[in-house]
Amino acid sequence: MVAVIGIGLAGTAVAATGPESSAVAKEAHAEALVPGTPCTVSTRACVDLESQRAWLIKDGAVSYGPVPIASGGAGQETPVGHSFRVYRKSADHVSGEFNGPDGQPAPMPWSVFFADGGVAFHGGDRARSSAGCVKLDPEPAQTFFNDLVDGDKVQVVNASVEQQARTAS
Repeated sequence: MVAVIGIGLAGTAVAATGPESSAVAKEAHAEALVPGTPCTVSTRACVDLESQRAWLIKDGAVSYGPVPIASGGAGQETPVGHSFRVYRKSADHVSGEFNGPDGQPAPMPWSVFFADGGVAFHGGDRARSSAGCVKLDPEPAQTFFNDLVDGDKVQVVNASVEQQARTAS
């Protein structure tokens, strides 16, 4: 049973537990996986929340990664979905919601926004969980920023849940 806690960009259901059963998820589970990742060949950026790793994908193959990430913490989890889309980029973005340890708006360099609520890939201190974003070290953050364009598909998954869904199909 899936507990749906919201609707993400492009109608992607966000599942709290268990395999996602939306039409978008079923479509994704029928598609081939990119070798070495839990994501499908039609995606451009892949995030596995379980292993805390991310990849860039081009033409159905890994073009960059895996790289370590930090995802959202308790109560501010990174949303799970199969068809998020890049909708905005900002090289020198600062948070409008959160302050850094210095009390100033938290820097979010190389931001690539892909899900409702301002969820983005961005550079930052991976030792601190994010408020739902996917934090990358500076070099990978810049690579994701330079490689991804508006409209690119992003998948954020838990690898074991994806495997379970594929074996149940």
